[in-house]
Amino acid sequence: MRLLSHLLKRFVRNGQLTVVNAAGQRFVFGSGENGPRVTARLHDQKLERDLFLNPELAAAEAYMDGRLTFEEGGTVFDLLLLFSVNRSGLGSHPVQQALRKGWRALRRFHQANPVARAKTNAASHYDHPAEFYRLWLDETMAYSCAYFEEPDQPLADAQRNKFRHVAAKLGLSPGMRVAEIGSGWGGLSIYLAKQCGVHVTAINVSPEQLAESRRLAEIAGVADQIDFREVDYRDLTGTYDRVVSIGMMEHVGVAHFDAYFTRIRELLAPGGFALVHAIGRMSPPGTTAPFIRKYIFPGGYVPALSEVFASTERTHLWVADMEVLRLHYYWTIRAWRRRFEARRSEVEAMMGARFTRMWDFYLSAVELGFLHGSNMVFQLLLSERRDDVPVRRDFMFTNEQALLARDSLKDEPA
Repeated sequence: MRLLSHLLKRFVRNGQLTVVNAAGQRFVFGSGENGPRVTARLHDQKLERDLFLNPELAAAEAYMDGRLTFEEGGTVFDLLLLFSVNRSGLGSHPVQQALRKGWRALRRFHQANPVARAKTNAASHYDHPAEFYRLWLDETMAYSCAYFEEPDQPLADAQRNKFRHVAAKLGLSPGMRVAEIGSGWGGLSIYLAKQCGVHVTAINVSPEQLAESRRLAEIAGVADQIDFREVDYRDLTGTYDRVVSIGMMEHVGVAHFDAYFTRIRELLAPGGFALVHAIGRMSPPGTTAPFIRKYIFPGGYVPALSEVFASTERTHLWVADMEVLRLHYYWTIRAWRRRFEARRSEVEAMMGARFTRMWDFYLSAVELGFLHGSNMVFQLLLSERRDDVPVRRDFMFTNEQALLARDSLKDEPA
């Protein structure tokens, strides 16, 4: 425990971590003030070295494999909360600083997403059965940041708020042609077709999501207004009055940002504009955490705003509007994690114990990243000309109120 103790003494400044090693010895770190108290048991001696060398990845893999467990009612969320309130102490350790320097040197390799690899990377996360996602997503099947009127608003209502908020910013009229890059489970496309009367070309590289999207569009009665295609964004052609991309840019990779924004510009018809909604960081450019990179979103990267704007500058796009959603994704993921935990036994029966623990670690980690870390969500309106987007922001609020009234009328029973 000598090396691991050296790290944990510097790391745990808030709260308290008790470690029970494979020999049954107990080691206590921290005073217990200003943070949670967690007791973790390490089930083999090798884990001590692994945790010292790469604690973020080793802790996740050990929990997934059952080599790291918790006592006294603790959970992996408690451990990650302890990490979250002590993250500066971990980052200041010389070994961890060297590790992060190595990650930064390799980040373009980690984020390489040529067309074939992008499809494989997407499949590793999104091509799980729709029934799995249906267990813990809400009825809209939206798998991106919702838009809350208040923190405890029902998740489905908050996701519909997001659809309405996006539609309002797009300034849609019936008959418009809209391209959606990265269409998920089809919720936004269905909303835009049904509530705004537009025709949507929705692209995705996940066959599982596309099949479910087509089914949901049939149920909603808008299948004839939506063309769901299995196409990479680089291969989409044609011109559209509007382009929208929700939760897609995080999968592009920093080396491909220019290709992404260039394709958006090329898809826009004269006078058209685009909305991009993505996770970003308020801190300088960095890397993707090793657990997320290896198991959850291979090829993914959350960009700094400086990287985003550098690319829009190079690709000659006007950033006509920007909004930062700071806590909305925290509230979204908190709801997902609670719903996941409530259906945990069903998830385990469907997907297995190791997968369930992996997803538990993932949801806990990203929830806390939006609470205590540097992550947030941004929405951009982009255009080729300076006045394609209305020059006063009032149009968004006027549109949103009109959509709210229209949605209320359409939701009333006949």
